[in-house]
Amino acid sequence: MLPGRYIPKRAGPGDDLDVFIYLDSEDRLVATTETPHAMVGDFAFLKVVSALPQMGAFLDWGLGKDLFLPIREQAHRVRTGEWVVVFIRVDSQSGRIVATTRLERHLNAVESQYSEGQAVRLLIASETELGYKAIVENTHWGLLYRTDFCGPLAIGRRLNGYVRAIRPDGKIDLSLDQAGYQRVAPLTRQILDALEAAGGRLEFDDQSAPEAIRATFGMSKKAFKQALGSLYRERRIDFANRGIQLVW
Repeated sequence: MLPGRYIPKRAGPGDDLDVFIYLDSEDRLVATTETPHAMVGDFAFLKVVSALPQMGAFLDWGLGKDLFLPIREQAHRVRTGEWVVVFIRVDSQSGRIVATTRLERHLNAVESQYSEGQAVRLLIASETELGYKAIVENTHWGLLYRTDFCGPLAIGRRLNGYVRAIRPDGKIDLSLDQAGYQRVAPLTRQILDALEAAGGRLEFDDQSAPEAIRATFGMSKKAFKQALGSLYRERRIDFANRGIQLVW
């Protein structure tokens, strides 16, 4: 059943519609033209809209009916207003779509096939003493070391990263920047493009704050300094007073 409120105004018999199908509160299959923030098999960062001590919690996943997070599926008791990283699955007993914060059960199920230097999509899931644990491409755990970047990362943030190394035990070390020349070459082009767009001068140099560099160029200060060094050696930039300028 597709409730009337979800039917587009000009839709009629014979028209094709993209819909999402799930069970309603009475375990009936229903369809909606709304798009959830995540679907079965996805990891997502969702807000707790209500928490019931004896039952579980409900999460906002973009549909009229909230997503249920049972108590038994909570690695720690969640609170109303909290944001949590969850995995979305179909409960084998009820057939309903539910969430779980017990992420370990749904990661590293198969051997990773990643290679060093490979670009990957990341979801920041938790903070550790060494840095941040991230979900790599919706399938594996990876670790971003605190020494490799400046400033905190927000839990639930999605960003691009790179596989730095695959350890003998199969664990994945990550980086926010490419390694070696593969990293420097595109970054030098990015800096040159920014200089040209700014008329040939930027108030950034190797003394600029790491946070400002990351916010403007999307790279670490270490990578920025390497790119500047490469451009300077090629005589394509010069260092001015509190900034850099193009050598025309």
